[in-house]
Amino acid sequence: MTVLVLALIAGAVVGLALGALGGGGSVLAVPALIYLLGFTPAAATTAGLIIVTATSAVALYAHTRDGHVAWKTGALFAAAGIVPAFLAGAAAGRLPEAALTGAFAVIAALAALRMRRPSAAVPPDRIRPGKAAGAGAGLGAVTGFLGVGGGFLAVPALVGALGLAMRRAVGTSLLVITVNAFAALAARSGTTGGLQWEVIAPFTGAAILGAWDGRRLAAKVSGITLQKVFSSILLAVAAFMLVDVIV
Repeated sequence: MTVLVLALIAGAVVGLALGALGGGGSVLAVPALIYLLGFTPAAATTAGLIIVTATSAVALYAHTRDGHVAWKTGALFAAAGIVPAFLAGAAAGRLPEAALTGAFAVIAALAALRMRRPSAAVPPDRIRPGKAAGAGAGLGAVTGFLGVGGGFLAVPALVGALGLAMRRAVGTSLLVITVNAFAALAARSGTTGGLQWEVIAPFTGAAILGAWDGRRLAAKVSGITLQKVFSSILLAVAAFMLVDVIV
């Protein structure tokens, strides 16, 4: 199977998850770039940010048209993560590749487990701004450090800390992801020269198309079913990466 075909297939899966769940798909992008397309961990996390930024922005537009984005809430949540995303993005390139891969495997496993646990909304009068700010900052750091969108953190935080309905939380998480990923990418702007754009471009294009299909899929298939499928894939990926680091 050629590199181009692999890039198109992997991109479609990533976009499908992002569009349907508002997160989780971007966690698959980096392992795909490393193990299927031959990127180093450092280059994969930078390329992942490019893919996540573009795909999330397009998916955000689609959810905006459906009226599923809480702009004020999302902007405040994203603002808390901008500085951590920038700082973590600048620091990530200095880590040993094994440490970066191991950290990513742990995050992928946590993402899978978090997707399996339902989020309970809180009444509006019990919204906790401190928790929301902390979650936003943590999300920004994860995005900058590992090149992932972090929607698996954003969606439950938007539901549990800010009381958003699930569909509105998914749309709003895409705003948060887009802002944080762009900030992290800005911190790595000097490291994009040696990237394989002939791979990243078709990967990103397929992810964007997949995001549109993911939005339609979310309207037809139970969110719980989708989460179980993608979380199972993430757990398998995380286990493979951990074994690779240890062995």
